[in-house]
Amino acid sequence: MAGPILSSGVRNNLLTLQQTTAQQNVIQNRLATGKKVNSAIDNPVNYFTAASLNERSSQLTGLLDGISNGIQTIQAASKGIDAITKLVQSLQSTVKQAQADAAQNRPTKAGTALATATEAAVTSKSLKDIALDKSIGDITGGTAATADAATASSSGDLGIAAANTKLAISITAGNTTYTKTFDTANTTVRDVVNEINKSGVATAFVDEKGQLNVKGNGSDTVGFGFGSGTDDATALTSAAAGGNNTAIGFAAADAVVATSSLTSSNITSAVRSNLIQQFNDLRDQIDQLAKDSSFNGINLLQGDRLSITFNEKTGTNQTKLDIQGSTLSADNLGISQATNTQLAGFFNFQNDADLDKATAALTGSLTSLKSLSSTLGSNLSVAQTRQDFTKELSNVLTQGADNLVAADSNAEGASLLALNTRQQLSQTALSLANQADQGVLRLFG
Repeated sequence: MAGPILSSGVRNNLLTLQQTTAQQNVIQNRLATGKKVNSAIDNPVNYFTAASLNERSSQLTGLLDGISNGIQTIQAASKGIDAITKLVQSLQSTVKQAQADAAQNRPTKAGTALATATEAAVTSKSLKDIALDKSIGDITGGTAATADAATASSSGDLGIAAANTKLAISITAGNTTYTKTFDTANTTVRDVVNEINKSGVATAFVDEKGQLNVKGNGSDTVGFGFGSGTDDATALTSAAAGGNNTAIGFAAADAVVATSSLTSSNITSAVRSNLIQQFNDLRDQIDQLAKDSSFNGINLLQGDRLSITFNEKTGTNQTKLDIQGSTLSADNLGISQATNTQLAGFFNFQNDADLDKATAALTGSLTSLKSLSSTLGSNLSVAQTRQDFTKELSNVLTQGADNLVAADSNAEGASLLALNTRQQLSQTALSLANQADQGVLRLFG
């Protein structure tokens, strides 16, 4: 059955009203969704471009979690290095305490007195000053060289024959030997003491009893020899055998390392023994701390590898940061265990030379830790920079997509208001057109 026939005026106004309603629906949908492009029908180019931008933004946002975990992994390793550095510094303190206790463990020899009470009474000097001022060579001359006592007018001498124009000392400590020759004339005990102190191998002094004391600078057995001769070579040969040791209060055997009496009394320092356990406990903690410096199952201090991905691409177009960790341990840092005896690969805390080696090893360890910390810090800076960049890029992509499809609420609101007004006018026009048709009906009334 055919519908009613509408007049031209009614039909035109009805069509206008339908178009206005359709436009209202479109704008209301835009206001509801916040988008002016809700499907490919609205604007194919903008729709698919925005979808691509949003997809990449979403992928980059997903990568942020991995970047964040990578940063935390690096920070965990960095904190571990900081803590290990403090342990190494504590180890240094322990070694310094052991070195401070070195004096009682050093080989020392005191000779017989080089001055007498009689000389002190005659010269009005202390036994120490008398001994230091004595000449080495015989100052009175003569065929038979003899030691001459100090007098009010003479310093006295040790009686080395004037024909032996050269003097020499020989000091051996461990594998180190120091030698020095002098001219016999005008050389005093003080000169010999000063030269021994220059050697770096041992130190010497004359005590208040007038005795010459020689002390090793380390814990190694020390051999000391004093000799004389007609030239440097014979003087050095004599010194190596302790040929004139008796002149300065020593025995000839003191110059022979194998039978030298210039050794420590094999005293094991209780202070150093107590520090050994403290040192080893701190050393063990380095290994334990390194093992605990992991995050999310990755430990850069145990040789693990960390890979942080920075973009959504694959293959050669993918950008990432690969960090190869290091196996950090006391052994790898060159820190050996401490013992009370001399063992290969260990620090003997009773030996000064080993304590010096320990000091050098710990200094080297701190250098290695500083270098590793610097490397991690550089990688951390890269990761944090890329994290900030990824966040900002993701925002740029999202904003770019919104610019393509987002609706301007102010403009859309104004358009809707205008359409509402138009709708009201269309309804009024439709009503007027309908009234015109009713006027025709009244002609038949």
